[in-house]
Amino acid sequence: MRDTLEVRELGRATLARQHLLERTDQPAVEVTRHLYGLQAQSPTAPYFALWARLSGFGAEQLSRLIEDRSVVRIVTMRGTVHAVTAEDALELRPWTQPIMDRDLRTNTQHAKALADLDRQSLESWARARLEASPSTLAALRPALAERWPDRDPASLAHAVRDVLPLVQVPPRGLWGRSGQPVCTTLEHWTGSALTEPDPERIVLRYLAAHGPATVADAQAWSGLTRLGEVFDRLRDRLRIFGGPGGAELFDLPDAPRPGRDVPAPVRILAPFDSVLLSHADRSRVIDDEHRRVLFTVNGIVKPALLVDGEVAGHVAVSVGRAGAVAEVTGFRPLAKRVLSEVEAEARRLLEFAHPGLDHDVRICESRPHIAADTP
Repeated sequence: MRDTLEVRELGRATLARQHLLERTDQPAVEVTRHLYGLQAQSPTAPYFALWARLSGFGAEQLSRLIEDRSVVRIVTMRGTVHAVTAEDALELRPWTQPIMDRDLRTNTQHAKALADLDRQSLESWARARLEASPSTLAALRPALAERWPDRDPASLAHAVRDVLPLVQVPPRGLWGRSGQPVCTTLEHWTGSALTEPDPERIVLRYLAAHGPATVADAQAWSGLTRLGEVFDRLRDRLRIFGGPGGAELFDLPDAPRPGRDVPAPVRILAPFDSVLLSHADRSRVIDDEHRRVLFTVNGIVKPALLVDGEVAGHVAVSVGRAGAVAEVTGFRPLAKRVLSEVEAEARRLLEFAHPGLDHDVRICESRPHIAADTP
């Protein structure tokens, strides 16, 4: 008979892998490598993700890694932008190419204009342009229109993103600077060739950062299908548990799995935090009702408040003439015993994001929400 793991135990295990039970003092590049992808639709999101997990983290640590090309911003899992180490990007980007291929075929805005496109010609043309001079994709449109006058240039520019492994080069993604997403190829930026993907190694890396997990969880994290075949090849190397609803959970034999009663401190997650996006069943950290509030209809994932290992609300930071304010809204009234911990964590967030300003934390009363269904 298999051992079983309940929802709370799954949550503790994932938070342990994510350095959310206890901040780590490891270098930022090592934590980025371990986490295997920091969600980066928002340029600042990876900074807040590392702040929540590293003791003494300063924004300049990640900015330096982006500037020296150790970490890159690139479209990978689920077809969304992630900050990953350059070494990992060289394998993850070709592994996730089927997502981009699917987008070329099915994107409702662009697929019709791209039908029967000579993909190889577009890829060669765009590679030569972007490696000679990094550019925004929008700036390519006039030249694309001249080269392919019978095609929609906006659709062609979108296709360039799908057919080439493009990195967003600095100052995009630098703390306090950012800028438009200027792109060149991953190979040109790193001076290295793409790596032949090893799906088994990738799944093991996923479990190290996000396990225990089901096949469906890994597919939700990656955006790919047919990963059951990979897990089947790995069965003899993994430990298998029963999960909620009879799910089959896979994990690394020696990975941390703290007990359900291990303390989980208050944490404030990054917007789009990967811990909220890396499983099909997210009940280990958030229930469906609260997910519909945290995930907005326009695709934004708000910074979440973790209390006792579960999402208990969200946080909004604003800056005005009087200084920086963190407004904490609970899904239900927060217990008095945790209010001081919530306020302390919010003040740490303000000190990280807006040092030198006056800081104020406001704990808002829980109020009912009406939200549309979200992914």
